[in-house]
Order: sequence, then C-alpha cells, then structure tokens
Amino acid sequence: MTISLPGRFASAIVGLTLLASASLAYAQALEALSIATQGGQRQNFKVEVARNDADRAQGLMYRRAMPADQGMLFDFAKVGPVSMWMQNTYLPLDMLFVRQDGTVARIAANTEPLSTRTIPSGEPVLAVLELNAGTAAKLGIKPGDRIEHPLFKR
Repeated sequence: MTISLPGRFASAIVGLTLLASASLAYAQALEALSIATQGGQRQNFKVEVARNDADRAQGLMYRRAMPADQGMLFDFAKVGPVSMWMQNTYLPLDMLFVRQDGTVARIAANTEPLSTRTIPSGEPVLAVLELNAGTAAKLGIKPGDRIEHPLFKR
C-alpha cells in the first residue's frame, strides 16, 4: 500500500525521520567518567567518546539538549596542542582540556554557541571533555582536578 501525502506533510515526515535517525546515531554507548576535585569531591558523568576523526568533527553539533550528567570526551590519541570551535553547536558548553595524566589543564567556560572562534588548549593535551555550560563552576571543577577514565594513564 502506498500513502500519498501533500508536499508539506511528506517533508515534515521525512524531517522527523531524519531527526529520529540522527538521535539514534547519538545514542552510542556511554562510558563512565569521574572528576575528582582537589576539594575531595567526586562528580560522575556518562560520556560519549569521540575516538576517530569523523566523530571528533561531528562532536555535539546540531544537538539541542544534553542531560546534566552527560558529556562528550574527545580522544585525540596523542598529546599536542588542540583547538576547538562551536560551529553548528547549539549548546553552550564548558570545555575541559585534559593532559595525558588526566589532570585538567584549562577550562573554557560557557563557550558561545554557533561561534567559529577557535578555543585553544593553551598547552599540549590528550583530550577535551565537553559538559553543559556552567557545570564546572556549579560543581567546583578547576584546573588541576583529575579526570578518571581508562583513556588517562596514571
């Protein structure tokens, strides 16, 4: 059986189907990550890990919401200077630039959505953790705190 719909309804259905497909693509396995603050607190998150060029390029682009206890960890596979940007990213984010040993080197707080301005790591890092904007300040996360995830060597 074939259903014929007027153009605008067909377009809406196609758009919703694509949106649902994109949402499913975001539903990759979440991994446990903790942040141990210097003040003795432990904050737990579930993160998607971007381990290849395609996933790192996509990042959190086009998403409109992210649960407070989730984030994205960008694994660059080798230590080096990193620059991020917010092009096509609607969520304001906190970017935590993380050294190979898991310590936070720098935090770029409340990054500007949709901006093409580059945000540098400030020093060589292995990874970047993106959380919802304001999370670092709210939870007292600061440079020097330790990210606990299998990516980081002790």
